[in-house]
Amino acid sequence: MKIDYVKSHIETVRQELIDHEAFSWVSNLEKARVFMESHVWAVWDFMVLLKGLQRQLTCVDTYWVPTGNPEVRRLINEIVFGEESDIDQNGTAVSHFELYVQAMAEAGANTAPILTFIEDLKKGIDPKLALRQSDAPEGAKKFVLSTLEVVERGSASEMAAVFTFGREDLIPDMFIEIVRNLKEKFPTELGLFTYYLERHIEVDGDVHGALAERMVTELCAEDESAWNQAKVSSENALRHRIELWTSVINRYEALHSAQEIL
Repeated sequence: MKIDYVKSHIETVRQELIDHEAFSWVSNLEKARVFMESHVWAVWDFMVLLKGLQRQLTCVDTYWVPTGNPEVRRLINEIVFGEESDIDQNGTAVSHFELYVQAMAEAGANTAPILTFIEDLKKGIDPKLALRQSDAPEGAKKFVLSTLEVVERGSASEMAAVFTFGREDLIPDMFIEIVRNLKEKFPTELGLFTYYLERHIEVDGDVHGALAERMVTELCAEDESAWNQAKVSSENALRHRIELWTSVINRYEALHSAQEIL
């Protein structure tokens, strides 16, 4: 199967990402804050990627007509439901993005850059311009721009490949355990962050991964160029995520160096 060819091609870089030192590096509250201040941008642009797929593969027009494969529609709408209108610990409806921002506030991380960016989007400012003029960490800016470029190209098969292989299953269990251990030391600061990570994995589940691969298979079909693009874009997405995690560590070290100089 061609899907196996893509998975085989990206396996080395995918394993490099899973083995990234960032996951064991988050060993105290200060590092967790720095991690969250970059990762929140990936939480936001995940929704951009997901909504791009929803626009391409389902009907979002007022005058509805059946669009695309019903199983793919169900997959996309189910993930949108889980990401955009999940529940928090108290049973209150909330998006995973909003839950993440709440977790940042609880942990004492800086939420001003991402919230200012969202307000700029509400005002109608171009997303790329809003991002460039934001106070987002430079590594996060680069990561989000790579995602926006994929979405702007408008290829459903490319977006599906990036979504499936570059985003869906890339929070390793080892990171969950690290955060759980940190929660024992900082129960009032990392409770929501732990809940977010656990909920994200619970909502995604194994079913989503299998259906996402079927989505890629259907969209690429027998189009060799689509499969090649899926392969290249998936690998690029993984490399961009590696660069994001590396930038988190570099940012922390730069901040500490600056403090030592002062």
